[in-house]
Formats: sequence, structure tokens, C-alpha cells
Amino acid sequence: MIIGKIARISGPVVNARGMEGIKIRDLVRVGELGLVGEVIEVQGDQVSIQVYEETDGLKVGEPVKSDGKPFLAELGPGLLGMIYDGIQRPLEIIRDQTGNFIARGATGDPLSRTRKWHFVPTVKAGTPVAHGDVIGWVQETRAIQHRVLVPEGGAGKILKIKEGDYTVDEPVAELDTGQKLFMKQLWPIRRPRPIVQKVAAGVPLVTGQRIFDVFFPVTKGGSAIVPGPFGSGKTVTQQALAKWSDADIVVYIGCGERGNEMTEVLTEFPHLEDPRTGQPLMNRTVLIANTSNMPVAARETSIYTGITIAEYYRDMGYDVALMADSTSRWAEALREISGRLEEMPGEEGYPPYLASRIAEFYERAGRVICLGSDRREGSVTVIGAVSPPGGDFSEPVTQNSLRIAGAFWGLDARLAYSRHFPAINWLTSYSLYLDALQEWYTHNVGTDFLQMRRELLEILQKEDELKKIVQLVGKESLSEPDKLLLDIARTIRDDFLRQNAFHEVDAFCPLKKQYYMMKAILVFYEACRRALGTIPYEGILKFPGWEQLSKMRYIPNDQIEAFFPKLIEELSQKELKIVAS
Repeated sequence: MIIGKIARISGPVVNARGMEGIKIRDLVRVGELGLVGEVIEVQGDQVSIQVYEETDGLKVGEPVKSDGKPFLAELGPGLLGMIYDGIQRPLEIIRDQTGNFIARGATGDPLSRTRKWHFVPTVKAGTPVAHGDVIGWVQETRAIQHRVLVPEGGAGKILKIKEGDYTVDEPVAELDTGQKLFMKQLWPIRRPRPIVQKVAAGVPLVTGQRIFDVFFPVTKGGSAIVPGPFGSGKTVTQQALAKWSDADIVVYIGCGERGNEMTEVLTEFPHLEDPRTGQPLMNRTVLIANTSNMPVAARETSIYTGITIAEYYRDMGYDVALMADSTSRWAEALREISGRLEEMPGEEGYPPYLASRIAEFYERAGRVICLGSDRREGSVTVIGAVSPPGGDFSEPVTQNSLRIAGAFWGLDARLAYSRHFPAINWLTSYSLYLDALQEWYTHNVGTDFLQMRRELLEILQKEDELKKIVQLVGKESLSEPDKLLLDIARTIRDDFLRQNAFHEVDAFCPLKKQYYMMKAILVFYEACRRALGTIPYEGILKFPGWEQLSKMRYIPNDQIEAFFPKLIEELSQKELKIVAS
């Protein structure tokens, strides 16, 4: 045990003396209350500590204690369905202890010490095991089977293992080396969990949101950022992705967001139904709440705690989606702590190492071959919200995130104010994963899926060019083909890209339905173009196909195969019959 004394207090940063032998990133307990903190600078026996709780009332001379270990996340059965703060304190348990406001120095076990889990072994006595091997499982929730892994440093032959009911503190197996294996593991949050190797990601994270799945997809194991100004829909977008994406596990981090927004998440998520299983969505979700009125230093820890939990479930072979809302608040915490340490500021006052910290976080995403004798593949997909001041995408956090993220989903305040949701700007957003996903789309959706996507985007880009002409000379000056293009572009925007998150059918759109919707729009557009030379433009606007296109997104998902082939056939032939008559 290392014991020193407080020498100076500057907001969340505390300086202490007499801490010989301590290392950067070691966990400490500060003051008589035992406030949790982390060493961020060492100079001889003097250290700087970022405290994860309010430092009001601390006094110079109070003790600072450390056992010389870094901050360790507790990993094991019981994580799913829990709500933690940034330093993995269970908020519901602490609320029962201290009321609605967290008392300083309050603690609680991240995993229940009394709950028993029924452990089923998958190996027998005498089986050689090593780090990452699966030795058994427990049914953590109805949807998720929790695989118990050999921890780092564990190697040998199984001496004892038995099916039964155990707490996380009771050994479930013993090696011939004398080491006991538990369902619980401890892991330093800032160190990525080891893997065999990363593999090329070629499977999309299907979100059920047409703007993402068709125009700007992200792979399982990829990374995406969602920058946007206040009120443009970042939080709602991430909540929709958390509910509808086809990930096995969801880790949602509320990092520095407003308390009322996080309260909405905490109250709604436990009541949401998982569309995949019909069970509560919380059965496969971990929530980490670190709101803007909580200590600023804990924002950084919340990010690393979340990604560590995500990697833990990835190592079991699951696909994990991590939502970080918002990384800008994390960057602001870095800026504040850096200022307290009197470090040389970089661009806009952020520390010079901002880019490397952001890169380290997003690089922990990926699809990997997990450690272990049985081949398992798992993935962590990271989707980070960015809150640039005034919607300025040229600010440092957005730009440094752009350099590492594979998909850019730029939110547009003008679209949000016109009630077009998701308010993703299709002219500025992009995805770098299209080439990697081409083969998957060809085999699983349709050979012409990406070709139709390109055609729709070209129509929208031409519409943007024509709008500039219309603003100068009016729509009447355009040729009839250009007028038709503007009308079909409006159909793409209003009937395809716009999606109602509160509608029981339109909230989630399967890939096959997205494919048919694209095909219907393009088939109808081609029929109208052929008809232009025969009848006037005003007659084309009376085609019944316009109304049919506006209603197709509300077709129930169980009627897709029965409805859309017939609709497409009608759209390609009916208009020709009208022309012929």
C-alpha cells in the first residue's frame, strides 16, 4: 500500500506528495472520503491525480492511498441489463443506498456477490486450456449465453470442474498448477484485450434505417461518426441504431450528455421490446451514464469502461455495437484536465495528444479472431456522436474523428428543422466500406443493389445542381426531363430516405424491402422518361404510380414478397398502357 498526502487541489486535479513507487494510470483513493482517482502525472514522489468525483471539501494534508494497480473493470455474468456510471458503479444499487443523488465516496459492486449462476462446463478434467479458451457457460439472459473464458495468465490442465450454481466469487474450476478459475475477470480499461488477429470485415451492420443500409453502410467491426449541431437528432439516431441494429450486444455510453436526455434513455430502454427476441431490450444492453453534471474527469473513464465491456463480449464470439454519445464531451474533459496540468495547448485549446487518443479509441473497433483453441469470430462496431459547436465540422474533434472512422453520417440542421428524419445529409456523408460489402450485397440481397444505389445518389446530386438553377430562373425554365428528375428526387427524399421512427412498420425496414423500394422508384422513373416524348409533362404527374410510391414504405414486412414484385410489374407496364391509349 502506497500512502501520501494531498499537497494541492485544483478542481478535479489533486497533487499529492510521498507517493514513491506509484505509476501513471494507477488507481488511488483520495481524502478521508476515499474519492476515486487516477494518476496522470508522476514527478519523483509527487503525483497529479484526476479525481472522478467532486473535490469540494477536500483539505491539504488528507491521505491519498493506492494499491499500485490501474483501474480495473469487473467482467462477468450480470453485466447485461445494468446501468453504471463512468467508473462502473451500479447506479441503481447506489440509489437504494444514498437516494436519488450519489453521495461522494459511495461504492457498490459492479457484479452481484450474492446471485448464483448455473454453470455448465464444456470441458472435462484433464483438458489442457490457455488464455481465451471457453471452459463453460451460464445463461445470463434469455437471449445471451455467457461464455466463461480462461483469464490472462491462465494455462494448464483442468484438474477440477463441476456443473452447479456459483457466485462470481466462487471458483468453477481448478488447474493442475493450483490456479482457480472464476466466472469474474478483472481487466485494465486502457489496455485493449488481446486477439489472434483482425480479419477483413465483409458483413454489414444491418440497421433497418434506409439512409444507412443503402447509402452509407458500416460493417460489423467498422466505425462511424455522427456529427451534428444541437437538435439535429444525434441521440435519437443512436437510440434507433441501438434498438434495430442486428448486433448481439449493445453498449450505450452517455458521455457528458444533458441529464434530461440521459434520463430519457434510462427510463425508455428498460421498457423497449427487443424486435429480435420479443424480450426487453435491456436483456442484451449495458448502459453507462455519465451526464454533464457529473464530474468531468469520469467522462474519459466511461469511454474506456464501455469499450472494455464491448471487447469482453466480443471475445465470446458476439457482435457488439457500441454507441458513444458524445465523444466531444470526452474531448472537452481532456481539454479541462490538460489545462489544470498546465500543458501546452493545441488547436482550440485541446491537448496536442487529442488525435492519438481518438485514434486509440476507434482502433479498438474491428472484427477479430478471438483467443482460444476453438475458432471464434467476434466484432465491436463503434458509432460515436460528435457535437461540434455551432455545427462547424472543421473543428478539431470532428476532423480527428474523420481521419480514423470508416463512415461519416453528417447531420444537417436544415433537414431536422424541416422534419426530415434521419436528418443525414446525403451530399456530404460517405462510407468507405462499399467495396468490402459488394460481394455480400450481391449474394444476399441482389446483384444490382449497389448499381441502383449509385443511380439514386446520382439523381440526388443532379437535383442539387438543378436547384441552384431554379433559384435563379425558376422551375418553368427547365426542360421536361429535368422537371421529372426533380420530382423523382423528391420521391427519393420523402418516400425513401425519410423514415418514421415511431411508426410500427416504417421504424424498421429489412434489406429486401429496401431493395424492392429502390427498384420500384427506378422502374417508375424509366417508365415516365419513356412517356415524356408522347404525352405532356403535366399528364405524367397524374400517373397513379406517384401515389403508390408514397405508400410503399408502410407495407408490412411480412407482405414484402407478395406485394413488391407485383407493384414493380405494374409500374413498368401500367404507364405504357396509359401512353398507348
